[in-house]
Amino acid sequence: MKTIPEHIVFAHSPFQENLRSNKLWTNTKDMTTQKELFIKLALDAWNIQVKRADNLFDALSDEQLRNEVAPNRNRGIYLLGHLTAVHDRMLPLLGFEEQLYQQFDNVFLLNPDRSQIEMPSIKDVRNNWKEVNTRLAKNFNNLKPEEWFQKHNSVSDEDFVKEPHRNRLGVLINRTNHLAYHLGQLAFLKK
Repeated sequence: MKTIPEHIVFAHSPFQENLRSNKLWTNTKDMTTQKELFIKLALDAWNIQVKRADNLFDALSDEQLRNEVAPNRNRGIYLLGHLTAVHDRMLPLLGFEEQLYQQFDNVFLLNPDRSQIEMPSIKDVRNNWKEVNTRLAKNFNNLKPEEWFQKHNSVSDEDFVKEPHRNRLGVLINRTNHLAYHLGQLAFLKK
C-alpha cells in the first residue's frame, strides 16, 4: 500500500481523510482521483510557464530578441526557436500528430546559436511558437486521465514495463522544467 506524506498534499485536499487513516490508494476510485490530481498539477504548472513565456515574448521587441541573454551566450531569438522546436517535437513524442516545423531541428536543436545556418524570421518564430502551443493545448485537453500514464513514443514496450515513469505525464513535467529554465535566461533580455 502506497502512502503520501501529509505535508506534501494541499491543506484542502479531498484526500486528507484517506491520508489520516493511511488508506490512500486502497481502491480504484482513489487511484483515479489521485491520478487526476497529479495531471491537474502538472497541466497547471505547464500552463503557467507557457503563459509566462507568452507574456515575455510579447513584451520583448525584435531588437531585444536579437540580444544575447548574457555575454557570449545564446540570443533571445535562438532560445525562442529552441523552445518552439522542443515543444514541436512533443507532438509526435506524445502520439498527437506530426511535427509542424521539422526544419527548426537543424537550426535550434542540432546546432548552436550563430552557426551560420539561415534562421527563420523573428516574426515567423513568434507565430510558430504560438501555433505549436495551441496544438499542444488542444491535444492535452483531449487526453483521458489514463492516457497520461501511457508510454511516450521514444520508449519501447519492454523498457516501459521496467520504467513506467517514462510516460506522457513525465514528458510534460520534464518539458515544463525545461521551459522554466530558459525563461530564467530570457528574463535578462528585459531592460
